[in-house]
Amino acid sequence: MTAISSRALGLAVAAAFLLVTPTFAQTTAPAAKSDAAPAKAEKPRSAASLECSKEADAKGLHGKERKKFRSECKAQAKSGATAAPATK
Repeated sequence: MTAISSRALGLAVAAAFLLVTPTFAQTTAPAAKSDAAPAKAEKPRSAASLECSKEADAKGLHGKERKKFRSECKAQAKSGATAAPATK
């Protein structure tokens, strides 16, 4: 009879272990990022930058062409030139 009670005790311990173990293995979900505090503060855009963006939008520029146009436009605005940069 001791063999049966030993087996029953062992089975009970094993069952309890299997029921408790998954709760320890679970992790909590990472906290959701809030939009209230961005990780990197953005610099305010200058008037020249905004104007060059508007011009690029009007010309329908995208990708590398837009980047090149805006770079040239801002450089001219910085140097004091009033003419828009030449494009292809």
